[in-house]
Amino acid sequence: IGTLAGGIAHNFNNLLMNIMGLTRLILAGIDNENPAQADLKLIEQEVVKGSALTKQLLSLGRGGIFAPKPIDLNTLIDKTAGLFCRTRSGVTITRKLALDLPPVEADPGQLEQVILNLLVNAWQAMSRQGDMTLASEAVTLSEAFCESYKRRPGRYVHLSLTDTGKGMDEATLARIFEPFFTTKDVGQGTGLGLATVYAIIKHHRGIIRVDSQPGQGTTFHIFLPVSAKAAVAEPTRDDAILRGSGTVLLVDDEDGIRMVAGRILQQLGYQVLSAENGLRALEIYRQERDRIDLVILDMLMPGMGGAETFQEMKGIDPGVRVLLSSGYSLDGEAQQAMAAGARGFIQKPYRLAVLSHKVAEILGTS
Repeated sequence: IGTLAGGIAHNFNNLLMNIMGLTRLILAGIDNENPAQADLKLIEQEVVKGSALTKQLLSLGRGGIFAPKPIDLNTLIDKTAGLFCRTRSGVTITRKLALDLPPVEADPGQLEQVILNLLVNAWQAMSRQGDMTLASEAVTLSEAFCESYKRRPGRYVHLSLTDTGKGMDEATLARIFEPFFTTKDVGQGTGLGLATVYAIIKHHRGIIRVDSQPGQGTTFHIFLPVSAKAAVAEPTRDDAILRGSGTVLLVDDEDGIRMVAGRILQQLGYQVLSAENGLRALEIYRQERDRIDLVILDMLMPGMGGAETFQEMKGIDPGVRVLLSSGYSLDGEAQQAMAAGARGFIQKPYRLAVLSHKVAEILGTS
């Protein structure tokens, strides 16, 4: 199921990339008074929702952690709980967060997804009103405790979420982490939320357990290994569009992606060359390397894939600047390519602002 889900998510992300890119191109060509602007922005919002769903599918599939770093879990809890409360009425969230909590090595986006999925699950279990408690603490887990989870004993950060909902019986508890299992009515849920939580925690080498009884609410316990590094502050989102100049070689086997991304790059001020596969990309790079400033390279292509294409380009020019792109998250071959000298990674579907910043950063113009 995980492999199937990951493959679907990859293809779906390519479709979303085209929708998002075309919507942004149309928006750029109309003024603020155009009545179509509101509809186009609504389309963008729906694409963002679709992208969030594909991230859940990817977590079930390849499970790549695409931006691990030491983070302060308390800061992430405060941020996510605050966002949740602003969009939900009738819910009270009490936070009992330990002072001087050690950092954990994690992907902040994926952990935010974990906390949000647990909050939504608790909110639904309480019929959309009630009390929740989010707590954090540093703990030392024994070998006896960790043995059944196949984890190493030692220092962990413990995150718990307790709700005052209806609770679960043993039969439900045994299945809650299964993909597509849900107790909700048809059309009320995908059954992916808790399966995604389980997959993400597993990929972070953590532990998740649940305490629940019918009529007595539920507590989810998550344990994440403590990081030896200091926490890194999360950067603020920058929606400014950075324009530039130079020539970009865009390599992707999807005709729609080449067309949409190419037009976006041209709008940003770049000249664009395009190739539909790795062999064609190498041919163009050999001929035009002196004027190509950056290669945007899709990782998953038939025939010669992105990883092999990158290695061949390095053989032509060890200093080649490559921005990797994929509908999957950063894992496997993409991580190896990054370690081998690729300058960056961008996951489809990407926003115009994100692409503009990535390109400017690599070219040294940001």
